[in-house]
Amino acid sequence: MVEDIVKGTILPPIVIGVVIDEDSFKKIPEENNVSLIESIQGKWSETVSIIDGMQRTTALIDAAEAHENVLRNSVRIEFWITNNTNSLIYRMLVLNTGQVPWNIKRQLQVVYSPLIAELQEKIKFKRLFTLDQSGRRIHGGEYKAEDIIETYLAFGLRKTEIDTQETLADEYSRLDIADAISNDKFRNFYYPMLQLMVKLDTVLSRRDNQPEGIEETSGKYTIGRNIFDSQPARIGFIVACSISVLGRLGMDKDESESKKIIDKIIHNCNNLIDELEKKSPEELYLFLGLDVLSERLSGQKRSAIGRHERAFFESAFKILIDENFNVPTLEVCWRG
Repeated sequence: MVEDIVKGTILPPIVIGVVIDEDSFKKIPEENNVSLIESIQGKWSETVSIIDGMQRTTALIDAAEAHENVLRNSVRIEFWITNNTNSLIYRMLVLNTGQVPWNIKRQLQVVYSPLIAELQEKIKFKRLFTLDQSGRRIHGGEYKAEDIIETYLAFGLRKTEIDTQETLADEYSRLDIADAISNDKFRNFYYPMLQLMVKLDTVLSRRDNQPEGIEETSGKYTIGRNIFDSQPARIGFIVACSISVLGRLGMDKDESESKKIIDKIIHNCNNLIDELEKKSPEELYLFLGLDVLSERLSGQKRSAIGRHERAFFESAFKILIDENFNVPTLEVCWRG
């Protein structure tokens, strides 16, 4: 492609996505092209992403470095300006065809910054570590942004086994996520589910130290925070919620029914969180059932640990949902 560019080939347009706030979005009809370009280069520059044409952009840079005359050539650029990150993801999923396919996770990372910015705006994380921010999870409610992106995918696909090498050339995966986006399922249901997970993770992590007089649990689950330290637990929780609320793929519930179910889940989960807030460290420790959890997840073949744990946590959290979050201890879920 570099040689073709040097020879003056005509490239398809490069598509730039820009996510802006609601007020600025409403004023766009009043703006002229010059002022829009100035805004994109200035105050909106932090939310600019290449959503179509990453390879062409790289080739253009390489060609320009090798031959300065390339800089005199014109390049067609399309700007997609929106107040909703999901609109850009929809554009990327549905309209990017005929290219060398990327895996889904990499595609989403193209709009990584605005997506994470939107999540940070809508979800009350304790901390969210982005690509530019190194950090280690030491409290409940703290996550790596890339792990949260994976829960975003899990919600759209409604399954725990997400092959990160799976590509958007896969018609079913692309359309499942696109359907969730086009029907506002992410906005109406994913964000509330994710917020519940953060709140539950935070309250379970109140038990940071081993209470005196209680025997230490062996294994990797020794404190409350360890439950959602595990990415399989996060994926399992989101998938269990998404299937309960939306139904299985191919058996989708109508929106009014889904709305009733998510409202019920939010109410029941918040009731449980309120009860856990009142418990002493000793009572909370007994509620967690960490000894049973460690026992149930031990002895798996190393190659199958991830798959087994995701399925295990999906099943466990489904029990919690089915029981309206009204269980004496989480042992009920771990043994289910």
